[in-house]
Amino acid sequence: MTSLRSRLRSVSVSIKTKLGTLVVVSVFITTGLLMVALRTETELRFITVFSVIATLLITQFVAHGLTAPLDEMNTVAKSISHGDYTRRVRGADRRDELGDLASTINRMADDLEAVDRHRKELVANVSHELRTPIAALRAVLENVVDGVSAADPETMRTALKQTERLGRLVETLLDLSRLDNGVVPLRSRRFEVWPYLSGVLKEANLAAAQRGLSSGSGSHTRTDVHLHLDVSPPELTAHADSERLHQVVANLIDNAVKHSPPHGRVTVRARRGRQPESLDLEVVDEGPGIPESERHKVFERFNRGGVPSPHGPDSDGGTGLGLAIARWAVDLHGGRIGVAESARGCRIQVTLPGIPPPRG
Repeated sequence: MTSLRSRLRSVSVSIKTKLGTLVVVSVFITTGLLMVALRTETELRFITVFSVIATLLITQFVAHGLTAPLDEMNTVAKSISHGDYTRRVRGADRRDELGDLASTINRMADDLEAVDRHRKELVANVSHELRTPIAALRAVLENVVDGVSAADPETMRTALKQTERLGRLVETLLDLSRLDNGVVPLRSRRFEVWPYLSGVLKEANLAAAQRGLSSGSGSHTRTDVHLHLDVSPPELTAHADSERLHQVVANLIDNAVKHSPPHGRVTVRARRGRQPESLDLEVVDEGPGIPESERHKVFERFNRGGVPSPHGPDSDGGTGLGLAIARWAVDLHGGRIGVAESARGCRIQVTLPGIPPPRG
C-alpha cells in the first residue's frame, strides 16, 4: 500500500510539472524578448506580439498532448455506455495521471465485458436447465391428455419427479439471487461435529432412496455408493452456521457421489482447525478426479466439468450450481474451499475459521 501511494504521488507530479514548465518557459520567452527589445531599441508592441504568438504556440502544443487522450477516453466511455465493451483507450503505458486514468477505464471495460458475458451465459444456461424438465413434464401431460397413456400412479410419479426437479432448480436460483443481493444472514453457533455430520449423511442417503432416478443439486440419487464419516477427535466441536454448512456438505457429497464408480466410497473427514472452534473438512471420492487445468473453474456457476461421469454417459450431471453454492457458503464464513492433490479420485478441502478474534 505504501509503495502504491508513493507511486501515485510521484505520478501526480507529472502533469503539474508540465504546466509549471509551460509557465516558466512562457516567462523566459517574454523576458528574453523584452531584453532584446531594450538592447536593440525595438518597439515594445512588436515584442509583445512575438511573445504572445510564441506563448500560444507552446501552449497549443502542450494542450494537445493533454486533451487528445481525454477526447479518446470520452469516445471510449460513450461506447461503453452504449454497450460496446470491446474498445480500449490507448496510452495506458503513459507515466502520468492520464495513463493511470486510461488503465482504470480499460480495467472497467474488461470487468463490464466479463459481466456482460457471464450474464449472457447465465440466461442461456438457465433457459437450458428449465427447458429440460418442462419439456419432459409437457410430454407426459400431453400423452395423458391425448389418451396415449393413462393417468396411472407410474405416469404421475414421472410427472412428479420432473416437477420436483424443476422446483429444486428454481429454489437453487433463488438461493443464488439471495446470495448476489447479500440478504442471507450468517447465524453461527457452537455444535458437535459428529452427530451433525452423521445427520447430514443420513439425510443424503434417505433423499437418494426416496427420489430414485430423479436429480437435483444437493441430493444425490445413487444408492450403491457407500458414505463414510471420519471425525477425530469424536468430541470435536465447531462454530459455524449449521444451515449454510449443511449446504456445503450436502452439495459436496452430491458431487462426489455422482462421480464415484459403481459401489464406490465417499469419505467425509473432519478435523480440528488451527483457530478455536475452527474446522477442517474434506470430502474424498474414488472417481476420475479433476484435472489440474479444470480446478480453477469447478466452483463456477453452471460448470459441469470436463470429466465424464463414470457411471454412464446418460446420467444426470445436475445443474452445475451445487459447488458454486458451496463456495458461497464457505466465503460467507470467511473460510476457504478448494481442490487438493489426491493420489486417487477427487479431494475437496474446506476450512472454516471458527470463532472470529475480538476486535480492538
